[in-house]
Amino acid sequence: MLNRRTFRVAIACATGVALAGGVTTLASAASSHQTASAPKPTVVLVNGAWSDSAGWSGVVKRLQSKGYPVAAPPTGLRSLSDDSAYLASYLKTIKGPVVLVGHSYGGSVITNAATDDTNVKALVYISAFAPDDGESAADLTAKFPGTHITNDPKAQIPTALTPVPFTLADGTAGVDLYAKADEYRDLFLSNRLSDKTAAELAATQSPAAPHTLDEPSGPPAWKTIPSWYLVSNDDHLIPPAAERFMAARAHAHTVKAGTPHAAQVTNPEIVTNLIEQATATTR
Repeated sequence: MLNRRTFRVAIACATGVALAGGVTTLASAASSHQTASAPKPTVVLVNGAWSDSAGWSGVVKRLQSKGYPVAAPPTGLRSLSDDSAYLASYLKTIKGPVVLVGHSYGGSVITNAATDDTNVKALVYISAFAPDDGESAADLTAKFPGTHITNDPKAQIPTALTPVPFTLADGTAGVDLYAKADEYRDLFLSNRLSDKTAAELAATQSPAAPHTLDEPSGPPAWKTIPSWYLVSNDDHLIPPAAERFMAARAHAHTVKAGTPHAAQVTNPEIVTNLIEQATATTR
């Protein structure tokens, strides 16, 4: 039979073990809660030529509804080096991990802007250029047959584009390239969506300086940062064969779909799903 002193010691020991177990359980639960509620990465969306940030609206709504911080800074479309430098500076204002998404020429921009940025955890290419060192968007477009941007390979300006000259206040002359309104629906939407919607997109497009298409790219971020790629099999601007080539070269996690060039406009759910796959690498 236990005496009173032995009984009190036994009770104290049992209580201590129970409390210790409780503290361990609470600590474990707190740790799990912190992991589960870890902040989601910021998704930065980069538009290409002849579009604008508003083209991401369907993707933005879907990501924001799922709790993702989202930014879609405008692309200047002045030169690859300037556009990339601007985006690199913008990324420095964001705290925490970033998933960087580029459409079309925007893919060239993220390829250069993310180099040596340790906050960028994943690159996502949507019907986009993923150039290697020394390659230009024009080089990659011409590498495989199938683009509708020109019907004359020898033309100095692609036939689907219209040059618009301008003069700055200091007298400097320049040229902007606009996608022709009557070819916009075919080039970007593969004749999907209505003529009215295509006309609205054409009217609000951002033009590109010719140099943006010809400037050689620098060291590519996809060699060191995990990449995802949406190959649009019905792309009329970048040949799908070129997209498959770039995706394979970057060892990207690749999804192939029957989407047109502007997949973020016509199929925002497909684009959003691919971005979410990439965000999983940041947790």
